[in-house]
Amino acid sequence: MRVGIIGLGSIARKHIAALRGLDSRVEIVALRHSHATSPASTEEAGITDLYSLDELLACRPDFIIISNPTAQHYDTVVALAGSGVPLFIEKPLFADLSRPLPTIGSPTYIACNLRFLDSLRWIKKHLAGRRVNEVNAYCGSYLPDWRPTLKNEAWRTCYSANREMGGGVHIDLIHEIDYLYWLFGAPQTVRKTFRNVSSLDISAWDYANYCFEYPTFAVSVVLNYYRRDYRRTLELVFEDATWQVDLAANTVTDLSTGTVLFESPQRFADTYPAQMEDFLHRLGTDSAEAFNTIDEAYDVLRICLE
Repeated sequence: MRVGIIGLGSIARKHIAALRGLDSRVEIVALRHSHATSPASTEEAGITDLYSLDELLACRPDFIIISNPTAQHYDTVVALAGSGVPLFIEKPLFADLSRPLPTIGSPTYIACNLRFLDSLRWIKKHLAGRRVNEVNAYCGSYLPDWRPTLKNEAWRTCYSANREMGGGVHIDLIHEIDYLYWLFGAPQTVRKTFRNVSSLDISAWDYANYCFEYPTFAVSVVLNYYRRDYRRTLELVFEDATWQVDLAANTVTDLSTGTVLFESPQRFADTYPAQMEDFLHRLGTDSAEAFNTIDEAYDVLRICLE
């Protein structure tokens, strides 16, 4: 198997590790900007540097991973739209909605690995037939801790902290919007508040608050970049019980009784191989149902940004 990669940053390396765990013989070809500005990948076994899109396509990759900065996704997708090569696109799909959704002539998948977290998959399975009254999703984390290799104030240079680079908590943490869409479908109405007045002092939005309205319940979503004690939870309020998903611990607890309904040893890092395995299975099965395609991801982006 040969896989092309555009954007060889930290998230690309997670996908590479997932691929190699599934197929030790996988060949990686990476599109780089230039010989002068991009360090050679030859020191990394199995990665070949290329310097033009034509070169990349000439290698006839089985699929291409798009993991360059979000602000570059649109132009990259358009350039590959007629190639016929399947596209594995890192979330979020695009940085904004200023241009129309391009037509892609090949299978697409938007990488939202939380759909492969065991606790959320348990919720997906056990929601059937239950009347939901209220849903609350929360994710708070500390942006400077996201890039531990960047010293002092260097974290401010990463795209997450800079609005002009396509960063912002509303789009960085689009996972929450995505899994809610996956669980409940598109909401009837969306209201939102974005702010960047915290002590982080960055240009990108560091706080986002959404309210989604469905016919019989509402969903509250709060996201932030400045919480030191990481917390990521989903709460579902039913008539007879309240379930809380602790995404970091991968557990589901009935808060009404204190009973742990589900727990898994799986951690976030394990969702990347699970996601890649599912993607490869779908590529190899013509009759497989499409999953999180570019059209679906564009719907999620509209919820996030419109």
